[in-house]
Amino acid sequence: MLKTFFVTLLFVSTLFGGELGWNHDYKKALEQAKIEKKDVYMLITSANCRWCRKFEATTLQDEAILQRLNKQYVLLHIDRDEDYMPEHFKKKRVPRHYFLRADGTIIYSFLGYWASEDFISFLDDVDKRRIKQDNK
Repeated sequence: MLKTFFVTLLFVSTLFGGELGWNHDYKKALEQAKIEKKDVYMLITSANCRWCRKFEATTLQDEAILQRLNKQYVLLHIDRDEDYMPEHFKKKRVPRHYFLRADGTIIYSFLGYWASEDFISFLDDVDKRRIKQDNK
């Protein structure tokens, strides 16, 4: 009985814990963004990138960042060596971050590993850029 309780508790905590719901298909992520009336956060990494793993293991585990990304964006994770992406996104250096409109237009982009406080600053910059573009 106690074992069942803990297994159930573990299952529920994984459902509601700090997780990001990543898409891995560029076109489907844009379609989802149109339906949900959201923008897209696209993270491009590669399997052998230590800075990508550090970003995933630290910054993307920050609860404030998890909540903000999940609330504001359709999330797209692309492995540059495995997944399809349009040619103009193909760059050698990763991790690479893109914030896109649902039509694929780039709002903002930057490169590299960033600690939580710096990444939050980038999210604020994206918000400002989006508002500025919307008011044109």
